[in-house]
Amino acid sequence: MTMAEITAASGVQPSTMYQYFSSKDDVVWAIVGELMQDKSGIAIEAMKDPRNALARITALLDMMASDLSQNPEKVRFMAQFDAIYARDWPVERLLSLESQIHPEPFQFFGELIRDGIADGSLRPDLDPDLTMHAVINAVIGAQRRLASLGSKVETEYGKPIGELLRESIRVLLLGLRGPGNSTELTEKSRTKKRSS
Repeated sequence: MTMAEITAASGVQPSTMYQYFSSKDDVVWAIVGELMQDKSGIAIEAMKDPRNALARITALLDMMASDLSQNPEKVRFMAQFDAIYARDWPVERLLSLESQIHPEPFQFFGELIRDGIADGSLRPDLDPDLTMHAVINAVIGAQRRLASLGSKVETEYGKPIGELLRESIRVLLLGLRGPGNSTELTEKSRTKKRSS
C-alpha cells in the first residue's frame, strides 16, 4: 500500500495527510501508539484489584485474553506490526513510544513481582527483574499467533482461540502462584473459561 492509496482511502487531502505523516511508516506507528495507549488505560483499570499481586497479574492477562476474543483484527494488526518491526525498525523507536505511554514500565513489572513475593501470592523464587517480561512476552506471542492463524488453529486443535489462550494463561499463572493460591486460581480460571 502506498501513501497515495492511504490518503485516497481516508478521504483527507494529501497536503493535510503529509502535514501529520511523512510516510506510511508514520501512519503505522501512530496506529500502534493509539492501540498501546488504549490497552494501557484498560490494563491499569483492570489491575486496580488490591487483593494481591497475583490477582492483579491475573486481571492483566485476562484483559489480554478478552482482547483476543473481542478485537481479533487489532491483535492481528499488532502481529503484523511485530513482523515488520523485527525486520525494518529500530528498537529505539518502540522504546521511545513505550516511554511516552508508561515512563517506567520495567520498574512497574519488577515492583509487581516484589509485591507478590512479599504478600505471599507469588512464588518466592521468582526474579523480579525478569518474570513479568517473560510472562508478558509469552502471552503476547500466543495471543498474536492465535489471532493470526484464527480458524486454522481452531480447526487444528478443535478449540476456539480464546479458550486456547485462556488455558495458556492458566498454566502460566499456576507457575507463578505462591503456596496456598492453587485452588482459588484454578477454580477462577475454569469458571472464566466456561463463561467465555
